Amino acid sequence: MAPGDAADGPPEPLRWGTPAARWVLLATILGSGLAGIDATVVNVALPTIGAEFGASFAALQWVVTAYTLTLAALILLGGALGDRYGRRRVFVVGVTWFAVASLLCGLAPTDEVLVACRAVQGVGAALLTPGSLAMLQASFAPADRARAIGAWSGLGGVATAIGPLLGGYLVDVASWRWVFLVNVPLAAVVVVVTRRHVPETHDPTATGRVDVPGAALGALGLAGITYALIEAPSGAGPAVLLAGVAGLAALAGFLVAEHRSAAPMLPLAIFSSRTFTAVNAVTFAVYAALGAVFLLLVVALQSVSGFSPLAAGSALLPVTVVMLLLSARAGALAQRTGPRLPLTLGSLVCAAGVLAMLRIGTSASYLRDVLPAVTVFGLGLALLVAPLTSTVLAAADERHAGVASGVNNAVARAAGLLAVAVVPAVAGLTGDVYEDPVAFAAGFRTALLVATGLLVVAAVLAATTVPGTRPAPRRRHLRHCAVDGTPLTAAPEVTTGEVTGPATPGPA
Repeated sequence: MAPGDAADGPPEPLRWGTPAARWVLLATILGSGLAGIDATVVNVALPTIGAEFGASFAALQWVVTAYTLTLAALILLGGALGDRYGRRRVFVVGVTWFAVASLLCGLAPTDEVLVACRAVQGVGAALLTPGSLAMLQASFAPADRARAIGAWSGLGGVATAIGPLLGGYLVDVASWRWVFLVNVPLAAVVVVVTRRHVPETHDPTATGRVDVPGAALGALGLAGITYALIEAPSGAGPAVLLAGVAGLAALAGFLVAEHRSAAPMLPLAIFSSRTFTAVNAVTFAVYAALGAVFLLLVVALQSVSGFSPLAAGSALLPVTVVMLLLSARAGALAQRTGPRLPLTLGSLVCAAGVLAMLRIGTSASYLRDVLPAVTVFGLGLALLVAPLTSTVLAAADERHAGVASGVNNAVARAAGLLAVAVVPAVAGLTGDVYEDPVAFAAGFRTALLVATGLLVVAAVLAATTVPGTRPAPRRRHLRHCAVDGTPLTAAPEVTTGEVTGPATPGPA
């Protein structure tokens, strides 16, 4: 009998440091890490993919945005499905789907097929991503959730940052196809560990209905707008204009549908928390900047500075090291001061790091031009990642953990999606410009200035809208102080839902 099927009643919540807790952490961090790595690992392979398929820069944008599009459009649905039908069940389905799509990406014969497979891959990521954090929130004892989420957010951020290094290594020693194929064995490990060691959890108030109209309208809206933004620089013909108008209409219809639905994918009442809304606004500005930087930096290092794929991916290694060393301390800082200070300071430090990247050009030196910039950039990310995650969850009703996680992830992915579509066009990075070092260098500098502006906007939003103290829960039951973890508020009286099945190892 698999975990979650037992009839002997819910087990005790997991405690930090126990073997059962370690297995749950392994499954959730490795599972969400797959989706996080794939959001950045492909960037370093783009020049090689373009050369093999003879693809334009717009086609390479679609290799990135097709994945982000379905992920952003359906991640809310993934969180809602997990709350309704079981977070572990939906998580396993998502990981399996992701693995199959990764295999198809690795075997793609053309850039058009690769784009289609990337869209399918994003659906799997949308199912698994919100479930990973919701399973932690639902399974751990209130006093230990801060530590668990701190480990998840810190190591998840590291996974995203380490993606270019992994991608560069695989492209150099094997083929760009292994950027996708390597996901298959890792996903198999996640499925086995999850089925054996992770308890099933639900939202007991959720209905069995699925908000199909909301999911469809959200996906169509983002698809139409993204298509229009990417294709407009090549000529705003009738098809492009129609796609943009249809996308805007679909997003308006999405809001109407969610307002009228008895079981909405996105309960609009969740935005009644000013802190929740404010932190999501900061998230949008930050991740728009990150989307542009992570896409263009590794391409510029190869196309402009002449770095190999491995050297370009390795250039971001200091970001990983800094986040490993400082993410927990950033969580402790936010625990003492509230989220306003680390979010404001982190955005400004990231902006300084991006400005320092302006030194990267045709004769860039890693030690002189790249290392200082990415190190400062990493310091800013270390301040930002954990407080963003924990503050969003703390501001929402605990029983909506999956939806709250989904909303924040959707905001982050949508921001990156729109940035990848808009920033290259604003910077003049169109056509085959990635094959011209001088032209790409000029566009890259413009894109960096746009990203800097977005980070300054994030800092202003954090300083003026995010509270200086931890958000107060709606119903207070206990207090706790997280050590070396991200901040959470006092735990509400309500629970995260039914927890069924043993939290100890069991047969798959």
